[in-house]
Amino acid sequence: MTQQDSRAGTALVVVAHHRTDSLTSHTARRVATRLETAGYRIDLLDLHAEGFDPRMTGSDQPDWGNREKAYSDETQAHMRRILDADLVVAVFPVYWQSTPAILKGWIDRVWNYGFAYGRSRPRLAGKRMLWLGLAGATADDPVVEGMQTLLETNLSEGIAYYCGFSHSTVGLLTDAEERPQRVDAEGNLLVGEAVTGAEREAQYADLDRRAREFVEKFVAGERVAT
Repeated sequence: MTQQDSRAGTALVVVAHHRTDSLTSHTARRVATRLETAGYRIDLLDLHAEGFDPRMTGSDQPDWGNREKAYSDETQAHMRRILDADLVVAVFPVYWQSTPAILKGWIDRVWNYGFAYGRSRPRLAGKRMLWLGLAGATADDPVVEGMQTLLETNLSEGIAYYCGFSHSTVGLLTDAEERPQRVDAEGNLLVGEAVTGAEREAQYADLDRRAREFVEKFVAGERVAT
């Protein structure tokens, strides 16, 4: 966890990838740096590195008759980190047009009844959420439009707004794979040759640029567009 005094508030940056040398982890670190430059204290939560267990347990199962249930120590520690944050940024690879299991499990266990929902005024009311998903599909793949819609419906409408966040947006970062992927008109997955050398470096630089623009627009309160 990296922290410094700030007037902008605290940004919780959540990373959902098992490798620290992945493009997802690289993007999360760049996002954290950009937010720090904007004046935020950074709480970097690497779910894999911190050993978070996404599996639901009996101690964290919602009790619909008791919204004051004391959940596990691990879950309560994560709840405090969310409460301390003014904005939350989740950075993750898109798996099957959704989030990885570890991020979904974090939401299942931590964004729990009585904490994130189940009250007339949610405890997370007023916080802001940015979801940054890295996808292997190319920008011109017809599947991207549906992927964006599905992620926005699931993550913004189904989770963030339901839990009282005042603003939630999804930034979809396409062209994240070294081998370009797209689905043709007949539904066949086409995988191209690996992009290497200067072309790959340019692809990384463009993804960094798009991620930075998403973050800057989000911090400024503008609508993020793919």
